[in-house]
Amino acid sequence: MVTSRLLAATALALVSIGLGAQAAYPGDAGTLEVSPSPASPGTKVTVSTTACGKDGHGTGDASSVGAGEFRLRADAHEEGAVGRFTIPDDTEPGTYDIEVRCKKGKRAEGELVVRHHGRPSGHVSTGVGGSVGPDTTQIAAGVAVLAAAAVGGTLLLRRRASGAQDS
Repeated sequence: MVTSRLLAATALALVSIGLGAQAAYPGDAGTLEVSPSPASPGTKVTVSTTACGKDGHGTGDASSVGAGEFRLRADAHEEGAVGRFTIPDDTEPGTYDIEVRCKKGKRAEGELVVRHHGRPSGHVSTGVGGSVGPDTTQIAAGVAVLAAAAVGGTLLLRRRASGAQDS
């Protein structure tokens, strides 16, 4: 009975290790550089990867963001492949998976973050200044101060002018 439990435990351990392991091939999946990210709808996005090799070609899939498939071609400046697509104007904000499949069978994955950069609207919240509606009490007080200053200035000038003539 102890032997059967030991064998069952060993078999269970081997099965769990076998189920958790995935086939890993060196260079099977590579990284995909997505630029710019974050980006906004209407932006032209460039993807590049070295997974396709020096003279690599492939097909990219940006259907998750609504852009469909795009081609990758060998990059003259780098040892990899480059492709481009445009984010559709009706794309919602979020994170999208972009995938590339190379002609040689390798693949690469990356993420694109889409954010909306709409135009600002509404009043500016920078303090009381002009962002708050007009206050009639403050306007009346300001007009009264200006009127008093004007009357006082006029009287002062008349007094000086009359005093200069008497001497």
